[in-house]
Amino acid sequence: MTTRIHQTTHSEQAVPAGRRIVLEFHAGGEAVPGVLLLPREPVPAPGVLLLHGYSSRKELMADTVGVALLRHGIASLAIDLPLHGDREGPIQEQARFNPLLLLRQWRMALAETTAALHLLGEVPGVDRGRLALVGYSMGAYLAVMAAAEEPAARAIVLAAGGDLPERTPLATLVRRMADPLRAVRRLHGRPLLMVHGRQDRTVRPEQAERLFAAAAEPKTLRWWDAGHYLPAAAIDEAALWLATTLGADSRQSEAEGRR
Repeated sequence: MTTRIHQTTHSEQAVPAGRRIVLEFHAGGEAVPGVLLLPREPVPAPGVLLLHGYSSRKELMADTVGVALLRHGIASLAIDLPLHGDREGPIQEQARFNPLLLLRQWRMALAETTAALHLLGEVPGVDRGRLALVGYSMGAYLAVMAAAEEPAARAIVLAAGGDLPERTPLATLVRRMADPLRAVRRLHGRPLLMVHGRQDRTVRPEQAERLFAAAAEPKTLRWWDAGHYLPAAAIDEAALWLATTLGADSRQSEAEGRR
């Protein structure tokens, strides 16, 4: 049974190369705020769902990755995950010390990610056959789990993401519920790009290497001389990879040639 998604648009404004739309949607649960960036051309355009990291918010993804994608004629939707951005509140502190509450929020995040990807595919001017997922840190973990269940995600970019850390008290329990190694094996040959900092101490390089090794081809792991926060050049390179993988640049060139 397909869940109905109800969308409300709050504002819309012109930005370089397209439009910026602030919205929210419901898919049977809480209101999920989002920022949608739509290119002027080409139409239909590929679409990418952007998932932020822990303690971050949708605007950071939209104003960095989303803007880079827009320059290549790619639409994007960045959302606030549960307990983040416009959804922060007293429950956030409680969830840190309540495993059952954390599990409930995790399941909510997975459901909302799937709903957001479907919503993006229904936006006029977006090609539902060329959708992708981009996740940073916590968002990368969520992206690979969602992609394993959602074939609509035709390409995946994981920034500062990897396997679970070893030798932590809850690692065995968490892996039973959400194992990124098992998930990445279920991409079944969909293109994967991983970008990672060699000095990352939050998601360590060996965690990225384990996840990459478990994935099937085609796959690329790009190392950067950085920590957990990757440079702007990494964002630009990932945007170019998505444009090439999703066939955006060729169609944009054709559109510009018709002007």
